[in-house]
Amino acid sequence: MTDQDQPPPPDNTNNNETTKLETNNEPEPENEPSFTIASQDGKLYDTIDQFISMLGSNDHQPDSCSPPEIIDSVKNYADLYDVKIVEYETGSKKWIHLEENESDSFIESVDRTAKLLKSLSTFHADENYAVLINRVSGIQQRAMSFMEVEFKSILDDFTTSFDRDQKSKLEEAKIKELSASLSNVKETVDDDKKETADDETEVEKEKDDFLGYSDEMISNLKKLAKGLIEGGHETECSELYFFVRRNAMEQYLKVVSFEKFSIDEMQKMQWDPVEKEVTSWMKMFKHFCVSLLPSERKLVDAVFCDRVTISDNLFGNLTRIVLFYFLSFAEAVMMTKRSAEKLFKFLDIYETLRDSIPEVEKLLSEEWLPQLKSSVSLISNMLGEAIYNIFIELENSIRADTAKTPVPGGAVHPLTRYTMNYLKYACEYSNTLEQVFKQHKKMDRADSATGSESDPNPQEQAQNQGNQTPHGSPFQSQLAKIMDLLDTNLEAKSRLYRDQSLSLIFMMNNGRYILQKTKGTGEMRSLMGDPWVRKRSSDLRSYHTNYKRETWTKLLQCLSHEGLSANGKVMKPVLKERFKSFNAMFDEIHRTQTTWVVSDEQLQSELRVSISAIVIPAYRSFMGRFSQVFTPGRQTEKYIKYQPEDIETCIEELFDGTTSQQSKKR
Repeated sequence: MTDQDQPPPPDNTNNNETTKLETNNEPEPENEPSFTIASQDGKLYDTIDQFISMLGSNDHQPDSCSPPEIIDSVKNYADLYDVKIVEYETGSKKWIHLEENESDSFIESVDRTAKLLKSLSTFHADENYAVLINRVSGIQQRAMSFMEVEFKSILDDFTTSFDRDQKSKLEEAKIKELSASLSNVKETVDDDKKETADDETEVEKEKDDFLGYSDEMISNLKKLAKGLIEGGHETECSELYFFVRRNAMEQYLKVVSFEKFSIDEMQKMQWDPVEKEVTSWMKMFKHFCVSLLPSERKLVDAVFCDRVTISDNLFGNLTRIVLFYFLSFAEAVMMTKRSAEKLFKFLDIYETLRDSIPEVEKLLSEEWLPQLKSSVSLISNMLGEAIYNIFIELENSIRADTAKTPVPGGAVHPLTRYTMNYLKYACEYSNTLEQVFKQHKKMDRADSATGSESDPNPQEQAQNQGNQTPHGSPFQSQLAKIMDLLDTNLEAKSRLYRDQSLSLIFMMNNGRYILQKTKGTGEMRSLMGDPWVRKRSSDLRSYHTNYKRETWTKLLQCLSHEGLSANGKVMKPVLKERFKSFNAMFDEIHRTQTTWVVSDEQLQSELRVSISAIVIPAYRSFMGRFSQVFTPGRQTEKYIKYQPEDIETCIEELFDGTTSQQSKKR
């Protein structure tokens, strides 16, 4: 339909407006393929904008007698827009090669075309408008397709960017290694501080990078996203972005060898390889939360600037997908068969989630936070329950250790070593265990209220009361309870020895081991408290005193001066019997107690010194007074078997144990 074929407008206002639009329309040169859509003086854009404004005015509504006349400028605009799209479709021009003014002009044309289509659609029932709408929308759709391809192409460059970054980091690592090997200068505190600062700067630098995308790439992605959204392709643009960045994250997980084990696969694995996987998982998860996600957030915010809802939803969905992989791994580990050895890796996972998730929460919008907190809380609660139950089961393992075979030589019992080393490592997680026990103390109280077959009997409870520390926090109380159970078990095992002296050596060995492990672990020492340490030290002194009384008092009775003299004369037969008894008793003590084990060198030395202090002076005094009674020669040699120096040498041989027992276990 031409201007001449159109019926006259219903009033002079419309006629004047149409005439005004036409006067701004100028013929376009036909042989200029490089012509920009906006003419140099901007008249074409102005004309189209005025036409769009006119269509949106109240003077032209769908119920009007007839729609406004379609001006030739709209057709010219569509022709030129079509020519430009053809250039891009044929590949003669790539988006990344456009000058900034060209790309800006293209996005402006997309926006203007979208507004034009919206205005034209008001009169879609009109045949002429319908034809024009069909043509312009077809051109616009081709423009959208072109931008989608370009948008995805630039986004897909993350592979190149990632490889480039990895290569750069590898080269930097080699340079640092070479520099370190050539340097003979010793490290100083200042150097350490500088290195730490450099590491922190490197982390910050990595956070600030847009995951390898250059500033130019970000600028192009931003323009294309703007054009797609304004062109009505918000859904397509968002889906493209999500698809590419999800693949990028999954690709990164593959590069760092992250395995997505199912629960069934994890349950079939041995624990040793699972431990290694957990260690790798911790490092990757921390890096993901502290470094990768902040960069991902900055990237999506930069690409979809001023489109907060879109960037929030895209980032929330991407975070949800990758967190699912990490949380599924944690759940799979947790669902493996429960055992004491798994406590510490469970604690590692628990702490990693607790400490890293707040970094993620800072990045998510309020809309996505409840979902994140719910998922993490579910896993954390299940982990906490598993940790709590594993630790509680340590009680049962102590009660269940009712072996009736005494440890040879009165050495430290394996149960003592296992329990104390277990508690030592557990106390390194004391803050976390306090948190876990506080969350599950109601369950603990419920179990205590109902009781069980494994609960200690009233007599055991009465015995334990003297050793218990004042109940403080839930974990502190549990630690004290385990210590008390261990004491009770060891006292029962000490009664397996027929020799009371050996029983006391056993209690000394185990008591010393418990005390040294406690004092050597700051967290355990703090939890058990000074009164407990003093009580343990006092118990050890009592064992020591009782041992000397039990073993050496009878021997010293042989060296007593009482009953040896009558009427001022030494009774030689009685003296002979005394020396014979002393020799026999000392031989037996030496023969027996050299096989006994005191593995703590300090305790061993203390015992030997204290024995020598009471035996040697008494023996030297006894010899000095009565040795001349015997006739020099065979008689003296027969009854005086040991010189004081010999006694001292023999005492130094006590508590060495057999060859297999002499190994000083940690």
